Amino acid sequence: MYAIRRWSSRHARGLERLYKATRPGILSGLRLVTRLFGKRLDRPITATERLLKGALFDCQMCGDCVLSKTGMTCPMNCPKGIRNGPCGGVRANGMCEVKPDMRCVWVDAWNGAAKMEDGDAIKDIEFAVDHSRVGQSSWLRLARDE
Repeated sequence: MYAIRRWSSRHARGLERLYKATRPGILSGLRLVTRLFGKRLDRPITATERLLKGALFDCQMCGDCVLSKTGMTCPMNCPKGIRNGPCGGVRANGMCEVKPDMRCVWVDAWNGAAKMEDGDAIKDIEFAVDHSRVGQSSWLRLARDE
């Protein structure tokens, strides 16, 4: 997963374009599914999201996705769970202070965001993760405007 996560950050601009192109269709489809089936398909939809985003971004399914703001890098992979930028412990070589064999998630996030059209969104302050949403689909939450 780590290698694919790093690939996603390096290809953030293309993934951003793909996201922008498919987002309206995905959300419309999910709204329709919700209208027709209620919440009966939430589990398979969430499993699909977990599979796709997990494979591409090493997504941790926090329920409040910010991939489009963080250079297509999931900030929840930070061992400290920091959501608004790197801690003071990023090593000079860009590696994590907690896991010295792992590149700092935020170094990759800033590098990925620099390639994106909407890369300045990384500067937006994000609220702490609502842990009651962990494991839930952020796609469904967006589609239902929750």
